Parts: sequence; structure tokens; C-alpha cells
Amino acid sequence: MRPRFRWQIAGRTLELGERTLVMGVVNVTPDSFSDGGQFFDRADAVNHALRLLDEGADIIDIGGESTRPGAPVEISHASSFAEERKPSVSAEEELTRVIPVIAEIRRLRPSAVVSVDTYKAFVAKAAVENGAAIVNDVSGFQWDPDMAETCASLDCGIVLMHMRGLPETWRTLPKLEDPVTLVKHELSLAANRAQEDGIARERIVLDPGFGFGKSFEENYPLLAGLDQLASLGFPLLAGTSRKSFIGRAMAADGLSRRENVPASERLSGSLAAMVISILKGAHIVRVHDVKESVGAVRLVDAIQPT
Repeated sequence: MRPRFRWQIAGRTLELGERTLVMGVVNVTPDSFSDGGQFFDRADAVNHALRLLDEGADIIDIGGESTRPGAPVEISHASSFAEERKPSVSAEEELTRVIPVIAEIRRLRPSAVVSVDTYKAFVAKAAVENGAAIVNDVSGFQWDPDMAETCASLDCGIVLMHMRGLPETWRTLPKLEDPVTLVKHELSLAANRAQEDGIARERIVLDPGFGFGKSFEENYPLLAGLDQLASLGFPLLAGTSRKSFIGRAMAADGLSRRENVPASERLSGSLAAMVISILKGAHIVRVHDVKESVGAVRLVDAIQPT
């Protein structure tokens, strides 16, 4: 039976475990791998978010910077990952993308639960002040040394995701012999550090980071072993939607084929991976195709032991 949790987010509580929550993705970017800037326009992004809510999304995750493979990211020089690099999206630019969208969603749907997908403390603070209830940090607090302290001071939920290296280096990372053990160990360290920095355990959700610094072949055992992360004692979020490892498995010749099914054609594989993640213990699933995912989630939840 999937363990139950009460996730504390911005003065309210989300019950996790009784049913699977669906987090809908809204990328306010011109270069996302999954939608190619389809919702970069502010009005389009808001309308898309409202549509996802109408389709059954429990949470809307707003992102203003792509962390697709190869993308340069802006790392603070106080971070252990710091090095000279050309910034991808500045904090100021990210703010202009996401804050109006968050504010307008909350104005039109005051009860909506909005998450901000950012690794920058400055953006996280402004987003929460403008209505976001969750900070979703793909770096697990590794890229901005101010993020932990900032989030500790905010009344919001936290998603700590596991990330290996940087998007620019993913293709050159050494092979993982045991992805599950590594991810479990490093997520445990991240959760412990967050609590030492003043973030209550009840505010934390963990994400194994499918596709983030993992090769095609490393994602499959990670998905199969997701249930092993339950022993960490935190709710789990799984974001497998449209990932490249799904496109690789869906290709005509299966895992031996180098070409991948394009992101726009990965719905069936995404639903399959999502269902597996729920059966393996995911409390929240992060998806692009909300309507189709909600239907699948309801069926999976119907057979889950209570």
C-alpha cells in the first residue's frame, strides 16, 4: 500500500497517497524539448494552464527556463558547480516570463495550486509572493546557494529533484552501474540538508529526476526500482512524460534503435511509464497531456489498495 502523507504548502495541506495527484506542465519558454515554445506567449500560457485545470490537473507547474539536454544554465559562483559560462536565462528574464502567468492564474482561479519550476532563489521568492504554493527545483538546491535559506523563509512546498551534472555535460557523464542506489543515496542527502537548513520534513517531496543526467539505459531500471525510494520516508513525484528514454523504447526496433520517436508522438509511452510509476509508489505525476493522464490515473487508483 502506498504510504500517506500530508504535504504542507502555503498555508494549506495536500493529502498524498489516497489518490494520485496530477501536475500539469506549462512551459513559458521558446525552446522546451516537449512543446517547442507553443505557450511562450503569456496569454497562451495562461489559457493553457486554465485548460489543464479544467481537464483535471491538481497542480500547475510553471517554468520559465528550459533545462533540456545541452541547455546552458546559470550557476551561482558561490555554488560548487560554478564555472564561467554564458547564462541561458537570467533571473530577471525568468521573472518576466513566469510571474505574470502565475499571478493571472491565481486571479482567475484563486483556489488553483501553482508550482514554479526554478532553481533560482530570486525567482522562487517572487513566485511564492505572487501566488505560487510550491517551489520545484530541478537541481535539488545544488545550483543556487541561496535557495535553501530562501525556501526555509517561505511558506511553500518543496520538490527536490535528483540531477547529475549539468545539461551541457549529460552526454559525457560516466555510466551508472546502479542508478537506483545512487539516486536513493543522493536524494537522502538532499532531503537531510534541506531539513538542516530549516525546511520542515512535511514540506518536502522527492523526485528521482528521470532523464536528468541519466542515459537512456539508466532510466529503465530507475523506473523499475522506484518503489525502493519509499524507504526514504517522503512522498514521491515522477516526471516521465515525453522523456527521450520513452521515445527510444517506442522506436520501431526497440532499445537497439538509435533514432527516437519524437516528443509529440510519445503519448502512449508516456502513459505507460506514468502507470508504472504509480504502481511503483509515485504520489504525484508530472505530465504534459493532462486529460489522457487523468483518465489513466483514475483507473490505476481504482485498483490501488487503500
